[in-house]
Amino acid sequence: MCGIVGYVGPQSALDVVMAGLKRLEYRGYDSAGVAVLADGGLATAKRAGKLVNLDKELSEHPLPAAATGIGHTRWATHGGPTDANAHPHLDNAGRVAVVHNGIIENFAPLRAELAERGHELPSETDTEVVAHLLAEEYSACADLAEAMRLVCGRLEGAFTLVAVHADAPDVVVGARRNSPLVVGVGEGEYFLASDVAAFIAHTRNAVELGQDQVVELRRDGVRVTGFDGTPAAVRSYHVDWDASAAEKSGYASFMLKEIAEQPKAVADTLLGRIDGSGTLSLDEVRIPPEVLREVDKVVVVACGTAFHAGLIAKYAIEHWTRIPCEVELASEFRYRDPILDQQTLVVAISQSGETMDTLMALRHAREQGARVLAICNTNGSTIPRESDAVLYTHAGPEVAVASTKAFLTQLVACYLVALYLGQVRGTKYGDEIGDVVRDLSGISGAVERVLGTMDPVRELARSLAHKNTVLFLGRHVGHPVALEGALKLKELAYMHAEGFAAGELKHGPIALIEEDLPVVVVVPSPRGRSVLHDKIVSNIQEIRARGARTIVIAEEGDEAVVPYADHLVRIPATPTLLQPLVATVPLQVFACELATARGNEVDQPRNLAKSVTVE
Repeated sequence: MCGIVGYVGPQSALDVVMAGLKRLEYRGYDSAGVAVLADGGLATAKRAGKLVNLDKELSEHPLPAAATGIGHTRWATHGGPTDANAHPHLDNAGRVAVVHNGIIENFAPLRAELAERGHELPSETDTEVVAHLLAEEYSACADLAEAMRLVCGRLEGAFTLVAVHADAPDVVVGARRNSPLVVGVGEGEYFLASDVAAFIAHTRNAVELGQDQVVELRRDGVRVTGFDGTPAAVRSYHVDWDASAAEKSGYASFMLKEIAEQPKAVADTLLGRIDGSGTLSLDEVRIPPEVLREVDKVVVVACGTAFHAGLIAKYAIEHWTRIPCEVELASEFRYRDPILDQQTLVVAISQSGETMDTLMALRHAREQGARVLAICNTNGSTIPRESDAVLYTHAGPEVAVASTKAFLTQLVACYLVALYLGQVRGTKYGDEIGDVVRDLSGISGAVERVLGTMDPVRELARSLAHKNTVLFLGRHVGHPVALEGALKLKELAYMHAEGFAAGELKHGPIALIEEDLPVVVVVPSPRGRSVLHDKIVSNIQEIRARGARTIVIAEEGDEAVVPYADHLVRIPATPTLLQPLVATVPLQVFACELATARGNEVDQPRNLAKSVTVE
């Protein structure tokens, strides 16, 4: 949620900041603003709505040239998306400007204190109190970084703060607690952002900021301290993708581009995972093998699309390791008093590595003594840093809010984790692991084949754009695929869509079936689980007998479904557990095309944000 950009250097700060904000539009926002330091003062502009509104304001009322500035795209929490509530927020003297991601939980008493001291706070936001507190502290110490440390000591909640002061024209200060912030290191210039995408056009060298740290950017360098003022050690890293990876490259949307990138993303996730002897290796496994051998329960925690990846992971983990596996919504996990101990392995799945619900779940798990393994796409993010082990998916930047390539690569990573556990515990022999890895290696080509046959799916989606409801059915690993297909349609087309376990039809959902209702059915392979296949064919007959329009996704060569399919979508034959990697792709294309036909913005669906950094 929200985007932050800060800059100190020789370039036009406004140009750098605005370009950075445009690269962060995918995160979801409803207002935007900038502030620059020039001529001994602060100049600001902010507008509700999209960045085009801010662009128009800047063209009509240009800001002075400046080499230091900050900017923000806001996703409304406290107060609606208005000009007054947009960031940056200033103190009453107009000398301090602050932008903020997250929530200040104790802003109400702080606001009351400030009002008693004569401060006027015209916005409805929690952020505004920080600007006023910073102004007070700076007037006493004349050091913006120290003022930020003192203010952070009074704040409760999750926040990233970036601030400038008119009396410190070459300084940008940032702070983070439970919310992402990264430093970009250029030649004689420095950047602050909530995502490396904001500055990737200028530098691919970055510095991680840890929990409860304050960073001070000057033209001559970067200084990082803890909230208590002690110097902090930081880790530098190199971003392994460039600015072109975050461009549309001729596609109509980022989502279409990212769907098309899935064969490469799947292959990249597998790259280097198995050596010449057939032994699997993960990125950073800081959990000793002897500890993994003692694991007696695996718990997967995740949200949204990542949760569906976890549901599929359960089948693979239990089948290949014989360890019981639970899958939990991260937002509910710590509130239900879960049973965890030192023999529990928690797998936390998050594309961004900053998903607040998942982060809080893993912290709770570690407090209970469990070990945590993260599956993540973002190097240097919080969840991998706070986990005992990490497997990076190497999918490259995913800009569209609705996840596509991240989902497929999370699935591959989950399979690798399951195989690795089987390897360490001896429940899978090397040749068996090698067989599965070879099957996985062939999936990239299978996804490519699916993508080459999607024109009928697009045509079908356009024909259903007027519908209000679509149902999805699946069995075994097809059930989470059905859930994911329904979620994509909700996210993109704003339609009522539900995914069900096909066996549950007779226990209630069949009452929803009516004439010409589109029902998508994910059919398991007749080779691997023939009994499941026969049962779902019966399910298709049941709903078709009641007038539903059946859209059947079945593997090549499955002729049993042909008489009962109004629309048949073929996918390559794959082992049962791996089928979600190919079965999901038509559902992504279907949702994207249907949403486009309805005139929706597929990259930035309404009310949604790419990275959910508040609970």
